[in-house]
Amino acid sequence: MESTAHLRHLRMSPRKLSLVAALIRGKPVEAALNILKFTPRAAARPVEKLIKSAVANATDLSKGQVDVDTLYVKTISVDQAATQRRFMPRAMGRATPIQKKSAHVHVVLAEAKK
Repeated sequence: MESTAHLRHLRMSPRKLSLVAALIRGKPVEAALNILKFTPRAAARPVEKLIKSAVANATDLSKGQVDVDTLYVKTISVDQAATQRRFMPRAMGRATPIQKKSAHVHVVLAEAKK
């Protein structure tokens, strides 16, 4: 049984998010949540909420028949979303571009084989 959750249009750079995603890829859910709880990066909080949402989807989808202790992070992927383009005024009448990037995060949880 697999459960998915998606986080779309997160206003954070995909590069920063993929560092956190690499920490929990392939780990059991309990271990992944512990890692995210003690990771000092700002990207850990939205990813932690996403994992909890996927666990809730798994229990709701299977009407409580899934064992949460056997779930693990099968896949987690980070994709680039739309970029907001802004300009910052600089000296001598010039302007430099600012790119405010955003990301999509997709997670799939699966039950470990016994």
